[in-house]
Amino acid sequence: MKILITGGAGFIASHISDAYIKRGHNVVVIDNLSTGKKEYLNGKASFYQADIRDRKIVEEIFQKEKPEVLNHHAAQISVRYSVEDPRNDASINILGLLNLLEAGKPYLKKVIFASSGGVVYGEADKMPTPEDYVPLCPLSPYGVAKLAGEYYLNYYQKNFGIRGVSLRYSNVYGPRQNPHGEAGVVAIFSKKVIKGEAPVINGDGLQTRDYVYVGDVVSANQLVLAKDVSGPFNIGTGIETNVVGIWQKIAKITGTDIKAVYGPAKQGEQKRSVLYNSLAREKLAWQPSIDLESGLKETVKFFKKNE
Repeated sequence: MKILITGGAGFIASHISDAYIKRGHNVVVIDNLSTGKKEYLNGKASFYQADIRDRKIVEEIFQKEKPEVLNHHAAQISVRYSVEDPRNDASINILGLLNLLEAGKPYLKKVIFASSGGVVYGEADKMPTPEDYVPLCPLSPYGVAKLAGEYYLNYYQKNFGIRGVSLRYSNVYGPRQNPHGEAGVVAIFSKKVIKGEAPVINGDGLQTRDYVYVGDVVSANQLVLAKDVSGPFNIGTGIETNVVGIWQKIAKITGTDIKAVYGPAKQGEQKRSVLYNSLAREKLAWQPSIDLESGLKETVKFFKKNE
């Protein structure tokens, strides 16, 4: 099967690319390398350094490669940046997706979309939160764009027969995560402690997230390929952990006595987020297999070796 992966030099999608190639699939990667790294690219993948906002180049790639499946992970992922510049966020996360879907209409049979269970629900009053929770009230332009992407997939499925699956990830962490900027508190904390620096906790640090290991996210992306399914699926553990707890676990793993410092809370950040994953268990035969302690150890090990 020929699969086009956007953002395939990045944290999550590079792991997915490796897994697909290991299974014998023909993988094509588009990445502009704004945050992705060439060293994360699988040597067996065809690579195009391109921006998904460039309509002409996207169309040329689809015409040449004719992929059956689009696995879409290229995105602007910063909640804070989306608040500061919602127009640019939309140009990447909405218009970029539309470029891909329009170019792919003659070829695509399925789209696997990296959505976010951490933002599309907003401050839900039901925890863990299921896929059928309403109303969906994202608190940031990033969340709005992810939800819009899901609606566009539904439109293209109903009108052009392209099956769309939205994987609503909880907070993904693991090796290759970008420790720069605001995304990925596990990666940020891991790099800080390795450099002997104090981590900054935003607000009181009691905001909770559902932390899912990247290997478990990869398995969900593999299972979706063979399943005749569509619509949204929560990909999370159903367990919430606060930011202070994450730092305490990393400090214990590394044996550091560094104390965290506290900064102002981030605008647009949710207080709680944890996902109900029974639909993925039932329809995809997926369940998380890596517990938080084991995943954090693997992540810290990666940063010790590479940072």
